[in-house]
Amino acid sequence: MPPQPDSLQDFDRARRKALVQDVLGLIAQKSSDLLPFEEVRRQLRLQNSHFVGLQEVPLDQIVGSVGRYRDFTRTFLPRRDELRQRWASVEDQVKTGGLPPVKLYQVGDTYYVLDGNHRISIARAQDASSIEAYVWEFETGVRLNPGLELDDLLIKAEYAEFLRRTRLDKSWPEQRIEFTTPGRYVELEYQIALYRYNLSQIDGEEISFPGAAALWYDLFYLPLVQIIQDSGARHEFPGRTEADLFVWLLRYQRELSERYGRQESMSNAAADFARRFSQQPIKKLTRQIKRTVKGPGEEAFDELEGDLT
Repeated sequence: MPPQPDSLQDFDRARRKALVQDVLGLIAQKSSDLLPFEEVRRQLRLQNSHFVGLQEVPLDQIVGSVGRYRDFTRTFLPRRDELRQRWASVEDQVKTGGLPPVKLYQVGDTYYVLDGNHRISIARAQDASSIEAYVWEFETGVRLNPGLELDDLLIKAEYAEFLRRTRLDKSWPEQRIEFTTPGRYVELEYQIALYRYNLSQIDGEEISFPGAAALWYDLFYLPLVQIIQDSGARHEFPGRTEADLFVWLLRYQRELSERYGRQESMSNAAADFARRFSQQPIKKLTRQIKRTVKGPGEEAFDELEGDLT
């Protein structure tokens, strides 16, 4: 039976919206693509899933698909004209209530379509807020939210590997050491390895890497984060995390110590760091103007500032 004319018209409207969304995404340099589940699975090394049951899932948390991620936009608008007949036919069945729940994989707070891409697309086109779904969940130690982009996935994968090695998600379940740029977790692992070595020299016995990581987090990371919070530095860097500032501040303290030949306190270093490198728009502009007339020796901090921006 051919699809009804009004369902075909609904597809045409959704198709036009998809084109607009893709164009706007290009202009804003922001991807409107669905996430490929296999890439998420590979990057995060997801293993076994378990059946959660029948749930009502918010549509805006469904961000990817197992196999049809190229056919729809991030909001499940249809991208290909070849989908027209199938899409409209499924809508006809949806109107009569003749279709079962969709099937989804869950990873963190995100969902990926195993079966039911067209039904989800139609639900989004009808401005529904949720859909009934059978859900299988993959366990992961990292937080995935619906705003996840493929570029963010590398950082999440690094975080998952960091947690596998340190087991901080077991020893400190409330920890959230999250970066906004990749390549930072290896710096933390180096710090933990050095901390582990120093502990073994003091105690005269070996300690496991996860054990050293738990002590490092409690006795080194948390106190420095508290200094960052007390100094107000966090507010000077919108869009950055405490972990970002933790790494930057350690580098900055080292720069100060090498430059002036003395060990600068973390509190003073944090306050000076926030003043010098603030990313608040007005302060950043003022700093750029001052840099045009900077005195000799200021070049020592240019590399660090470049890393921040």
